[in-house]
Amino acid sequence: MPPIVESKRYKWVALSNTTIGTLMVTINASILLIALPDIFRGIGLNPLSPGNTSYFLWILMGFLLVTSVLVVSFGRVGDIFGRVKMYTLGFAIFTVFSIALSVTWMTGSNAALWIIIMRVGQGVGGAFIFANSMAIITDAFPAGERGFAIGIQGVAAIGGSFIGLLLGGLLAPVEWRLVFLVSVPFGIFSTLWAYFRLHDNGVRIKANIDWIGNIAFAVGLVAVLTGIVYGLQ
Repeated sequence: MPPIVESKRYKWVALSNTTIGTLMVTINASILLIALPDIFRGIGLNPLSPGNTSYFLWILMGFLLVTSVLVVSFGRVGDIFGRVKMYTLGFAIFTVFSIALSVTWMTGSNAALWIIIMRVGQGVGGAFIFANSMAIITDAFPAGERGFAIGIQGVAAIGGSFIGLLLGGLLAPVEWRLVFLVSVPFGIFSTLWAYFRLHDNGVRIKANIDWIGNIAFAVGLVAVLTGIVYGLQ
C-alpha cells in the first residue's frame, strides 16, 4: 500500500513542478515584448538608431531561437542520461542566467551584448525544461490520466505567454531588472524541489543524437533571423 500511496502523491508533485517550469519558460519568452522600451532606456541605448537594430532583434528573439533549436536534442539527452536529471539541470541553468541578467551593471552596447548572451544561456535552460517536463509527466501519470496532465501543461504554456506580457508591463516601468529577477525565487525553489522530490520512472534509452540535423536546423533559423535583421537595417 505505501508504494501505491507514494505513487499517487508523486504524480501531483511532478505535475506541480513541471507546471511551474512551463510557466517560467513561457513567461520569459513573452515578458520582453512590453518591457523592451524600458530596458533600452535603462541601459541608455536607442534600439532604432542605425546599427542598433540587431541588438533589438537578438534580445527579443535570441531566447526563442535557442529554445527552439535545442529542445529536440535535449529531449534525446534526457532519454539517455535521465529526464529528471536534465530537467533539474535546466532549472539550475535558467535560474543562474536569470540572476546574471538581473545584475546587469553595464550600459550602452556592452549591456545589450551582455543581455543577449545571458538570454541565450537562459534559453539553454528553458530548452532542458521544455524538452523533459512532458516526459516526466508521461512517466508519472497512468495512461488514463495523462491527457488531463498534458492539458494542464498546455494551459500553463498559453497562460504563461499572457502573464509574461502583464508582468513586463507592470515591472519594467518600476525597475527594468525586475523583469529578469522575478523568475529567480521560483527558479531556486523549484530547482531544489526537483532535486529532492522528483525521480526517474522511465527507462533510459541508448540512442544517438542527430547532430548534423540539429546543426542544419540551427543554421537555418539563424540565417532567417539574420536576414530579418539586415533587411530591417
